[in-house]
Amino acid sequence: RGPDICTRRPLVLQLIKTPAAAAAAAPGQPSEWGEFLHAPGKVFDDFDRIRAEIQNETDRVSGGNKNISDKPIRLKIFSPNVLTMTLIDLPGITKVPVGDQPSNIEQRIREMVLQYIREPSCIILAVSAANTDLANSDALQMAQLVDAEGARTIGVLTKLDIMDRGTNALPALRNLVVPLRLGYVAVVNRSQADINTNKSMTDARSSEQAWFESHSEYSEVTKQCGVGNLAKRINVILGNHIRLMLPTLRRQINEALEAKSAELKSYGPALDLDSESARGAALLQLLCGYAERFGALLQGHSEDMPLCELMGGARIRHIFQEVFARQLRQLDPFRELGDEDVRTAIKNSSGVAGTLLIPQEPFELLVRRSIGRLMSPSLSCKDLVHEELLKIAEAAAPKDLGRFPALQRRLAAAVLEYIQSGAEPAEKMIRELVACEHEYINTDHPDFIGGTRAVKAVMEAREARKAAALEGAQDGSKQDMNKAKPAGNTMLLAGSGGVGNGGGGAGLSGLAAPAGLKGLRDSSSSSMVNDDVLAGRGRIAPLPRSNPLSIDSAETDLVLGSSYSLSHPSGSRQDSSSHSGSSWFGWLTKGDSGRERAAGREG
Repeated sequence: RGPDICTRRPLVLQLIKTPAAAAAAAPGQPSEWGEFLHAPGKVFDDFDRIRAEIQNETDRVSGGNKNISDKPIRLKIFSPNVLTMTLIDLPGITKVPVGDQPSNIEQRIREMVLQYIREPSCIILAVSAANTDLANSDALQMAQLVDAEGARTIGVLTKLDIMDRGTNALPALRNLVVPLRLGYVAVVNRSQADINTNKSMTDARSSEQAWFESHSEYSEVTKQCGVGNLAKRINVILGNHIRLMLPTLRRQINEALEAKSAELKSYGPALDLDSESARGAALLQLLCGYAERFGALLQGHSEDMPLCELMGGARIRHIFQEVFARQLRQLDPFRELGDEDVRTAIKNSSGVAGTLLIPQEPFELLVRRSIGRLMSPSLSCKDLVHEELLKIAEAAAPKDLGRFPALQRRLAAAVLEYIQSGAEPAEKMIRELVACEHEYINTDHPDFIGGTRAVKAVMEAREARKAAALEGAQDGSKQDMNKAKPAGNTMLLAGSGGVGNGGGGAGLSGLAAPAGLKGLRDSSSSSMVNDDVLAGRGRIAPLPRSNPLSIDSAETDLVLGSSYSLSHPSGSRQDSSSHSGSSWFGWLTKGDSGRERAAGREG
């Protein structure tokens, strides 16, 4: 107790009842003493020293400026005058932060309190001041959050001696204000003046009893007044609660015992560690077993490999061949590079003077930017392999290594340091490799096309497209000619002096190439035309009569069909009734064969 916040860390107080006869039989042994968990082997037989140690330990962790901590202080009190139980003293609810307390001090204290009182085996002592309204009690409000029925909550009323004159705590003690199944108990503690004068607990209990006896209004609730009655009630409630929880506790103990027994068996038989050589041999055996398990996980020979996921060396292989390779394949060097960017880079590299040819600098600049994009997937691959090696190191620990926790921690730290020592050089090597590619761009590599080979590839692709188009046109023309013969299709070609007739059909003379109607000679030497002459699609350009008709195979566009005409030198369309002795090249009509021959003779 003090003028400011006193309990700033949870105090776990274990009361252990000792036999009075045993204390009397040992003359040098104190009848009451305390032991702290943070000071093992140290006995405190003076309760003033215990109080000072609690304060020093609180300041050591929480600081000396009213801050709090959820790390508990564990204290055992051995005495023949106590009941065997465990008490936990928790900080009171603080709403306004002071000193070094955080801004969310109230939330932190509430979370700390709930951490302890939510356990079903815990009996809650909700301490409230009797001179305030119980409806505003923070302790009762917190207790109702975890014990809505009030089955394990005892209300404790303090500060009865400073209540206003004419008021008392009888309504609360009669369970009329905020009802609890276990009821309320009123106590009168030492005042700050009593603490300052070091008033003993015995004298304090005597003063408390005298105070209740001097206030006759509490005579009807005598069994609910005083620290002694509170201890008796707590003892009865705790005994009943333990009896109620005993089946559950027995089951939990048996389950924990079975689990620990199975864990103990998994560690194997006991080892002979009496001599130095035996301990060295055991250590060597454990380390060799660890190395063998690590190698087996890498090589895929371990019997502990899971069936639901990749692990060990298979996982590392998957990272390189699937994850890393897929990331490299997904890299598109032109994703952020357009034609306009290339033009801009070329212009920027020419400077103020300009250039006639494409310089090499923009090419290297753009290539270096693409090379830099290899860094991210490479480093990501390194991180994935590093993580998998750590998982392998953790899985390779032998089961019997768990019986030596210190050795397990040291081995894990050593392996972690070893794996980490290889991560930094690996990253350095990756960065150096990318830097080497930045510095020198190998244009002599057989996979590099270059300017000359690029132009050659473009021209070859163009010729291949032309050849494919020509071959397709020839096949289509042959099919059309075969379909057109039975219908009486006739092709007439005229020049000065008439039309050459060959066996009842019009003729084309002087064809030098069946692919494109090349080299048409004068009509006087006309001859019979084979079906192969129409093996192309062509546009026939008008030429003077003195020059041979020349139709390029790449520009052919002649197709059989109805009502086709050829071009006249004057650029006008000529049909079967409009030409008479002038220079023209011919037309194609479809219809009655007699009409076609008449039109030919007239022409």
